[in-house]
Amino acid sequence: MVILVTGNMGYVGPVVVERLRSAHPEATVVGLDIGYFGHCLTGVSSLPERSLDRQLFADVRSIEPNLLSGVDAVVHLAAISNDPIGKEFEGVTFAVNHDATVRLARLARDSGVKAFVFASSCSVYGLGGDGRCSEDSPTEPLTAYAKSKLLAENGLRALADDEFVVTSLRFATACGMTDRLRLDLVLNDFVAGAVAFEEIVLLSDGTPWRPLIHVRDMAVAMDWALERMADNGGAFLAINAGSDRWNYKIGELAAAVAAIVPDIDVVVADDAAPDPRSYQVSFSLFERLAPFHQPVIELEEAVRGLWHGLQRMGFDDPDYRDSNLARLTVLRDLRGRGLLNENLQWTGNARVRPLR
Repeated sequence: MVILVTGNMGYVGPVVVERLRSAHPEATVVGLDIGYFGHCLTGVSSLPERSLDRQLFADVRSIEPNLLSGVDAVVHLAAISNDPIGKEFEGVTFAVNHDATVRLARLARDSGVKAFVFASSCSVYGLGGDGRCSEDSPTEPLTAYAKSKLLAENGLRALADDEFVVTSLRFATACGMTDRLRLDLVLNDFVAGAVAFEEIVLLSDGTPWRPLIHVRDMAVAMDWALERMADNGGAFLAINAGSDRWNYKIGELAAAVAAIVPDIDVVVADDAAPDPRSYQVSFSLFERLAPFHQPVIELEEAVRGLWHGLQRMGFDDPDYRDSNLARLTVLRDLRGRGLLNENLQWTGNARVRPLR
């Protein structure tokens, strides 16, 4: 089996590759990435890409059809990854997250690929309303990032059939330590703030709900989707990926960090107000369809992993929100140095092409 993992050099990718290599030792695992964040290694002494059989460098917006020849499955992580980047680079967000995703899937189907796994997001539900959002709940995406993910799902649905099984995993907010750590995620930011400032500042009253999932449990879900058959959920399946027990209030996340990292204060900002962006998600369908691939990591373990990982890095940067640990900062830096153009394409002196 040949597995192509796009976006493997981001935050989640190293953990996904590690899982696939472990679960499918005989498979050929190929990574494909544009390379924005390849240099953003955190606390490791060797490249995570060592587990791959091959690393390709390419822009998913311009993949050539022959690249999919011989590939059996695609795990599609490549994306413009969060709301702040989507706000600053809205056109690129739709071009990468929607247009390129659907084009890649069409090329994959036409090349004989059997399984296509898409990393989507629970953000497609918007504010969420009352109760827990299920797959039958209305989708009301509020940001370019969320809208692009939902548009991609709609395009993928039209391509799926019994010979080309597509799984769209609507992930909760990611967290946890990886070889290319991001600190622009809520739990990761809380742990970093605890280490850098010895306090966690809540910008709301702490009552909003957020669903979370550890990156290692995300990788397990993708492995399940990789082997899912059409008789288990349909040729196209959009499914919430996570665990009901990982619906937390923001204040509960802060308290969990303060219970583990010593001598930490949790402070509510003076101008804090109730945050309308509060939602919970139901993961009951995922529990029913993937009973042997359920999340197993608990919140305490996630916090400890982040804390120990930051210690291993020697982390103490009070400006971490403007460092290589924040994805928008990295892209702005590459743009500022003339390495990326306004469409986040490499310029002539930094062009990335597939390895042949």
